[in-house]
Amino acid sequence: MSGPLDPIRSVKFKLGLLVAASVSVAVVVATFGAANDVPMWLISPVTVTLALAVTQLLASGMTSPLRQMTVAASRMARGEHRTRITDTSRDEIGDLARAFNAMAAELEQVERQRRDLIANVSHELRTPLTAMCALLENLADGVSEPDPAALRSALAQAERLSALVSDLLDLSRLDAGAAPMEPEPVAVAALLESAADEFRYDDRDVTIAVTVEPADLVVEADAARLRQLVANLVDNALRHSPAGGTVTVKATAAGDDWRLEVADEGPGVPAESRDRAFERFGTLAETEGGGGTGLGLAIARWVTDLHGGSIGFVDPEPGRTGARVLVTAPRHPSPVPTGTSKEIPMAPTRTPASPPPQPPLTPLPSMTDSLFGGFWPDPGTPGRPRLLGWALGVGVLAGIALPFNDLGLGTFLVLMAAGLLMLFASPRRREPFTITCALLCTALASVAVIRDAEWIVILCLMAGGGLATVALTGARRLPTFILSAMSWPLAGLRGLPWLSRTLRTLTGTGNGIAVLRTALWSLLGVVVFAALFMSADALFAEWFGALVPDLGSADFAVRLFVAVAIAGIALAGAYLALNPPQVETVRWDNRPVAKRFEWLVPVLVIDAVFIAFLVAQAAAIFGGRAYFERTTGLTYAEYVHQGFGQLTVATALTLLVVWAASHKAPRETAADRAWLRGALGLLCVMTLLVVASALHRMSLYQEAYGFTQLRLLVDVFEGWLGLLVLATLAAGWRLRGAWLPRFGLLSGVVLLLGIAAINPDAWIADHNLDRYESTGKVDWYFLAQLSDDAVPTLESRLGADRDCVLTAVRPDPGSWLEWNLGRSRAEHLGVTASVNAVYDDPCPGQTAD
Repeated sequence: MSGPLDPIRSVKFKLGLLVAASVSVAVVVATFGAANDVPMWLISPVTVTLALAVTQLLASGMTSPLRQMTVAASRMARGEHRTRITDTSRDEIGDLARAFNAMAAELEQVERQRRDLIANVSHELRTPLTAMCALLENLADGVSEPDPAALRSALAQAERLSALVSDLLDLSRLDAGAAPMEPEPVAVAALLESAADEFRYDDRDVTIAVTVEPADLVVEADAARLRQLVANLVDNALRHSPAGGTVTVKATAAGDDWRLEVADEGPGVPAESRDRAFERFGTLAETEGGGGTGLGLAIARWVTDLHGGSIGFVDPEPGRTGARVLVTAPRHPSPVPTGTSKEIPMAPTRTPASPPPQPPLTPLPSMTDSLFGGFWPDPGTPGRPRLLGWALGVGVLAGIALPFNDLGLGTFLVLMAAGLLMLFASPRRREPFTITCALLCTALASVAVIRDAEWIVILCLMAGGGLATVALTGARRLPTFILSAMSWPLAGLRGLPWLSRTLRTLTGTGNGIAVLRTALWSLLGVVVFAALFMSADALFAEWFGALVPDLGSADFAVRLFVAVAIAGIALAGAYLALNPPQVETVRWDNRPVAKRFEWLVPVLVIDAVFIAFLVAQAAAIFGGRAYFERTTGLTYAEYVHQGFGQLTVATALTLLVVWAASHKAPRETAADRAWLRGALGLLCVMTLLVVASALHRMSLYQEAYGFTQLRLLVDVFEGWLGLLVLATLAAGWRLRGAWLPRFGLLSGVVLLLGIAAINPDAWIADHNLDRYESTGKVDWYFLAQLSDDAVPTLESRLGADRDCVLTAVRPDPGSWLEWNLGRSRAEHLGVTASVNAVYDDPCPGQTAD
């Protein structure tokens, strides 16, 4: 696939263009947002996201050749030489890619020749060796007599082996470039007669006829190599000639060239086999019934190339049959300085007409692989255009429903669309834990439709996001819960390669830049011509204005930024669901300590501190308030207020200590397990007493100073910690606590839903009014700040003091996207809580708690 910057011939210029484009996009987006009063917390992430997207789009293909080379080099090290890399870029990296491909092609050819050589040499050597061993074994066992015929047969096999070894040595010298050419005047007639004489006195009943025209033909050639050429051609012709046949050797002059023909009367060579006959071990046994090593013609071809000529099989002369080899060479090759030699490498083996198919490439490592490593691999996750379209739809819905509307039905619809997107993309969507989390997330999102108190709605939304990441990643431990929560924002970076693959899939051919270019030109055409027609025709301007939003308005700018931001978040969540990080593969050092005292002594010390604290608590209870105030110098209210936060932290730290000790304590022996249960069990029991003390203090503090959202939250949080301590006791008794982290997560979510279910603002208002009726003290200012969820309670409980916190309002239907039950009930009553009422007419019992 070619990249958008491939035609540029300089890497430096590419990088400069890339930086300029990214910075330009960032400046334009940030300026547009600032000019339309978009909040900076919304401008920043959108600007960074769009700049990264432009960078990813323009940088596509810039570094892929380097990453492909990494994969190809590792495959070539394993012996796979068919891998090729993309070389469409015209810069320095593209030049390197083309050089790499050329090197890979050469190595592939060399490797193929090496394998063919080993296979064929093994085959050719095995035949004479097998025959010779069988003959010698018969002679040694006395099966055959050592008569002249048997010895001649053994000699023939030995000579065949010797000839084969000689040919192999010649080829090795040729391949190494160690076979020089030393041209000199050579009388062709004498050379041919001498070569023919070597074969006229063997056992083959074949006549050799030599003809030279003119008879005094002299050529410039390497005599030894030329004699080797003739000998190999004549030997090949003799082996394929029938008994009583004739081998014709003819040399003629042809201008500045000369020709050598060697013809026999055998079966001949089919046209489709003529080129293959000159390859190494390219024997013609299957066509002519002959034998041989298949190296003679390959050496003949090399000698011909060495002299600057050509060789090949041609059709026999009219009226004749058999094979006919024609060699054409210059009579006077290029001159060579005295005392030097000319070395020409042997012609490579003919490559096939069509190269063998390449094996499938290993998925290329993306630029983010080095950052995330094995923690978050991306094995070429295929593009999913449907998920991209769904995420964009979630962004458009968010741009319509969220800006300028309070949390309500629109918020719920956006959350459900995003949640369904991630659930649909997740391969874990059928697991019981994932289904449970999906139901809880739906319940958390529905709080936006039921409650008007933003603090509980936001807490539920944050809890839903964290719960969704745990469900998508399949985390099971507390550290992996944290990694899962961090993975959603990181998915925006990790998913960039997947986004590129999705865009390539969407465009069909991978021309993402072409699609973007087309979209920009189309948008420009619409803007230009629409502006002209709107200025020319008022009716068209009215129609067009009704269909298209005002692109320059602040309202549209905010909606656009929200849409882009939410679409990016939804797309990151979709990638997180589709390819979650391997959080459970991250391991810490959980090896037990070597000695028991290494974990036991610190735990026993903490136990002792807890015992001392509980003794002090008992003394404070039984000694009475006078003894406490005399001893500490603090009032009881100050004492209660001072201690609750510290006790909450102590409870959380105790759970951390239990977790760490349980991972470090050895469990091999019964004594180890007994000490583990005893020390940690005692610590958990004393922690339950601390939890009870903290809850008691908070109860006293609320009775003295009133009830608030924060005090309710910390009360529930401390109770949740106490529940976790009880669960830890149960897990510790059986020494099996794999279920404990998920139990803690789900129980926390359920408790948060429980807070939302009791209508917390109404519950707080009700208890503060109970305190007002019993003590005459209340913070009207605080009650006036409560959400509309508390309005029905305040309306029903307040009599003459009703105007201290409630103000009559005219029902405002507002947008259906911001509807929720709390606001609807307040609007039905026609009142709302108002801070201004307190200052207009101070009310009795006002406190500043």
